[in-house]
Amino acid sequence: MSLDQRDYWDGEAERFDDEPDHGLGEPTTREAWRALLASQLPEPPSDVVDLGCGTGTLSLLLAEAGHRVRGLDLAPRMIERARTKATEAGLEVEFVVGDAAAPAYPLGSADVVLCRHVLWALPDPATALARWAALLRPGGRLLLVEGRWHTGAGLTAADTERLAATVGADVRVLPMTDDVYWGGPITDERYLVCARVN
Repeated sequence: MSLDQRDYWDGEAERFDDEPDHGLGEPTTREAWRALLASQLPEPPSDVVDLGCGTGTLSLLLAEAGHRVRGLDLAPRMIERARTKATEAGLEVEFVVGDAAAPAYPLGSADVVLCRHVLWALPDPATALARWAALLRPGGRLLLVEGRWHTGAGLTAADTERLAATVGADVRVLPMTDDVYWGGPITDERYLVCARVN
């Protein structure tokens, strides 16, 4: 990602959690995300990498559940907020500044790679997915929360499913149309793609 993108997301850091699906401040929204992720992850503890973690909300949710979590984001202010939230919650999560398209983690060091609303914005999603798959141990899982937005940007579920099939097997698409995930009604396509890597 570019410096312009980093600067943009730095500027969004202070108000990022105001969105219901970012901050998960509403208990029912938080519980919906917790249950969704728990249904797709191995039993804790597992090693999870959260790419494009923003202010770390999903990272912290998974750490609360007993997973060992590493979060990465391009924007330093997002990472600062994530670290502050982890300290306040008494949770140990390793948050670092880095490029989600080319994360500098050891190969084969994760059981799960989670990425929410990032893949669609990358210039070369196929290459990024190959790099993410290489971070996984055999049988590891890619969890991709994506969408095709009302603006016309984004990836359709079919597009993401095709991309995931190039690096994984047992690719499944779970529509996320319920208002509870987003804090209100949506008019665009939102979904989770899960793929296992052999």
